[in-house]
Amino acid sequence: MRTWQRGLYAITDPELIAEQDWVSQVEAAIAGGVSLIQYRDKDAGAAQRMRRARALLACCRAHQVPLLINDDVALAAAVGADGVHLGRDDAALSATRQQLGPRAIIGVSCYNQLPRALAAAAAGADYVAFGRFFPSRTKPLAVQAEVDLLRRARQNLNIPVAAIGGITADNGAALIAAGADLLAVIHGLFGQPDVAATARRITGLFEHESAKRKREACGV
Repeated sequence: MRTWQRGLYAITDPELIAEQDWVSQVEAAIAGGVSLIQYRDKDAGAAQRMRRARALLACCRAHQVPLLINDDVALAAAVGADGVHLGRDDAALSATRQQLGPRAIIGVSCYNQLPRALAAAAAGADYVAFGRFFPSRTKPLAVQAEVDLLRRARQNLNIPVAAIGGITADNGAALIAAGADLLAVIHGLFGQPDVAATARRITGLFEHESAKRKREACGV
């Protein structure tokens, strides 16, 4: 399985992906180097969600990229997904862990709240997510998070930190520099004409930051 703890975290959106393109678009993102995929689908019926989740899981398994399910623990368990992402109003982390098992990847939305992230980490979350950092088409009314929150989170947490909200290949570098391990991207990836090329650009931001840190460590 591809290492998921750092890199581009691709999140699907049914408004951006045509029915016949779910698998091909996710495959394009994977070809561009994504580390983690989340199936996010708020409006489809249960049967359609099951069908889409199974198709995406088969795709992700073939390419050894973890697939998480947004909000729906029961769906994640039913299809055998690699984990879930939980929001404020979703299932409790402890109950989710009990249902999905110790190897499941469980992420928690923490908005602009470091105390919530600290509590999630203490409860066994595998990663936490902060945001939105920039104006978001998916969640235009989401609370604003400041870049300094990533610095404070990095100092206080020993699990991966994800940033979300309006992130693109043009603005993500500052978030990585501030401490984001994962850039969670929806429209900035699947809303672009060439998903694979866009994924490569965003993945390149991590490579650039890693090279920069190596130079600094060597005093260059």
